[in-house]
Amino acid sequence: MRTFIERALKKLPKMTAEQITDLLIRTAAENERLESVLDSLAEGLLVCDAEYNLILVNKSAERLLPLVFHDQLERPLWASIADDRIADFLHATLIEGDRVLDREFDVEVKGIQRLLAISVLALVKDRRVTGSLIHVEDITEKRAKEARLRRAENLASLTTLAAGVAHEIKNPLGSISIHIQLIQKALQASRAACSDDPENPEPVTIGAAPFDLLEKYLAVVNEEIDRLNRIVVDFLFAVRPMNMELREGNLNNLIHELVDFVHYELEENHIKTELELDEKLPPFCYDERYIKQALLNLIKNAIAAMPEGGTLTIKTESTGSEIHIYIDDTGIGISEENISKIFEPYFTTKETGSGLGLTLVFKIIKEHRGEISVKSKEGEGSSFMITLPIPQKETKLIAYGGEQT
Repeated sequence: MRTFIERALKKLPKMTAEQITDLLIRTAAENERLESVLDSLAEGLLVCDAEYNLILVNKSAERLLPLVFHDQLERPLWASIADDRIADFLHATLIEGDRVLDREFDVEVKGIQRLLAISVLALVKDRRVTGSLIHVEDITEKRAKEARLRRAENLASLTTLAAGVAHEIKNPLGSISIHIQLIQKALQASRAACSDDPENPEPVTIGAAPFDLLEKYLAVVNEEIDRLNRIVVDFLFAVRPMNMELREGNLNNLIHELVDFVHYELEENHIKTELELDEKLPPFCYDERYIKQALLNLIKNAIAAMPEGGTLTIKTESTGSEIHIYIDDTGIGISEENISKIFEPYFTTKETGSGLGLTLVFKIIKEHRGEISVKSKEGEGSSFMITLPIPQKETKLIAYGGEQT
């Protein structure tokens, strides 16, 4: 088409009015086709001239970016972006003439949080830079799929981590062995003190020190045994197949039971509880034991994240095809480098944690064909969202009662 137009322009002085009209109609049709192609792309495209003014933008760019369109032809591109971080990035990149690929930004557009990858390229014509091309791609789902795949792979690899668990078991076992030996020595000392000494007929007064040591050593033994038991139980729970017993129930009732169960612990930690439960939540088939365990783990994590007190908010809602459960806290939050690792086996920031708590939550939700995600910022708390699909009733076609022809 470009070659055709170039040839037509050379012949323009010799063309009749009818031929010129035909040329304009064909050119307009070609432009309309190109606009349709651009607007059909899933990625956003923006084109700037040499003065950085926005001269072309497709529908996807309008959908993905927070754009301000008034007077966009009289202002540089970055003045048409409502997000300060993206505007500053485009300003610096375009002014410096840099080529940047896939710079990632978290953006909220129309109430929806998205992860965007923005690239800035030079627009070249006849070996000259005539402007800039900005490519915008929504990679939210792509990153979410990568995270889900990584978590699933890590969960599947739990069966190969027996050696790591054996190492964890070895340390408390060694401590138990040492303290048992100390107990035996203390007992021997007690017996020697209590025995009759023929050379010293006076009765021996036994001090409390050996028995105090016995209590101390026994307390350590019990603590190590409990820790050992927790590691083994969590590991076996994580690697064994779940025997799901799905029964129809009301998730709101289960949440009320859990909050009553941890009521005193919440009070002791000065944590206020707010429930925002959807009264129209439909009955749902789930395994009560496992869902209760998953929610309890999340609540315990929220309590641990609020050592100075705070607010725990539990919310449920139904979208018709899904049930959403939100567990929000106003605690210390999760760092950006750790937020992608929290569902991985044996990852923990606690001194005494096994690193399997959230892994178990992830497994339970996946067994219910659901998804779990988290949003968090350090110092601003965390929000976990569980999504559980509602099985749709089978749609049957109405039998046709007419006569066949």
